[in-house]
Amino acid sequence: MRIGSSIALIVIGAIVAFALDFQVAGVDLRLIGYILMAAGVVLLVISLAVGFGGRRTTTTTRSGVDPASGEQITRQDRRDGAY
Repeated sequence: MRIGSSIALIVIGAIVAFALDFQVAGVDLRLIGYILMAAGVVLLVISLAVGFGGRRTTTTTRSGVDPASGEQITRQDRRDGAY
């Protein structure tokens, strides 16, 4: 889940907790709304912590000799740690 999903959980929880004005037998809608909002906040914090963890870049360098010409060949690969 990303930031958008977390915000959606917070909004849905707020709607269930504060905007709905009917009762269901055996179900406390206000408590369910609070639980959804808490889950959204926790997931938002986790998403932000992972997002600000920084991106990692991996660089691989390989060297070798071309058998035909005898020249030194160096190859460098760079990979970004994007999602």
